[in-house]
Amino acid sequence: MIIGIPAFNEEKNIGAIVAKLKKKYDSVLVCDDGSSDMTETIATSLGAVVIKHPTNLGYGAAIKTIFNEARKLDGDVLVTFDADGQHQISEIDSVLQPIFEKKAEIVIGSRFLGNTKDLPTYRKIGIKTITGLTNAVTGSNITDAQSGFRAYSKKVLNEISPTESGMGISTEILIKASKKNLSIAEVSITIRYDDNSHSQEPISHGTSVILSTVKHVAIERPLLYYGVTGLCFLIVGLIFGAWAIQIYSEEGAVISIALVGIGGVILGTILLITGTILYSIVSVVRERR
Repeated sequence: MIIGIPAFNEEKNIGAIVAKLKKKYDSVLVCDDGSSDMTETIATSLGAVVIKHPTNLGYGAAIKTIFNEARKLDGDVLVTFDADGQHQISEIDSVLQPIFEKKAEIVIGSRFLGNTKDLPTYRKIGIKTITGLTNAVTGSNITDAQSGFRAYSKKVLNEISPTESGMGISTEILIKASKKNLSIAEVSITIRYDDNSHSQEPISHGTSVILSTVKHVAIERPLLYYGVTGLCFLIVGLIFGAWAIQIYSEEGAVISIALVGIGGVILGTILLITGTILYSIVSVVRERR
């Protein structure tokens, strides 16, 4: 089993976390994502395997590195664990249990199955919004799509290759797991929130995740993404076109409305054609696989 920790300028927390983890778990892997402080030195001195990025590449890039290194180490299970002191080491075993019992391939430590009174309101709203969007795409019914405290089976490590470099990687993994019919479970965890936790600005975080989700929907379900959008534009264009014709027959001048109608029809048609072409390409690629 491997405990993977993405870390960026965490010299205040990384020492205590690695020291406690090494007392119980042999393999602790830290991805130092371009830290400018003593994160790498402290983690290495305490016995962790440290992979350092030359520059700060983002949370997703750190998780990708941890996935790649876990494959090289041939670990049977990977647990991802934040470096900011929010997660409880004592809860790792409960997160691992569904995998060891063959009940799930991915286990998410959910903040919403326990006490969330210390979770700031804006974070609750943001996490629930992103989780709802993720559930809509994957057809799942999870409660915390953004938790960094997770366990992954060896099958997940072998079958899923994340590509996102930002915070959207958490959603990307769930979307890809859903596509491969990998089972997902959740267990309750407790979180300690301090003023310095989660340094990424929440609007930037949310935007990154939403854009990542939209991108993967466009790739995996092009007819849904482009087709529905194109159909909406086409309907709007036809409505405005009909309205323009009616007004023109009565007043003789409807340039602005006519332009909206023409633009809607053209854009809608382009999106529908794009969706159809991409769907065909994706289908061919899947058949060849």
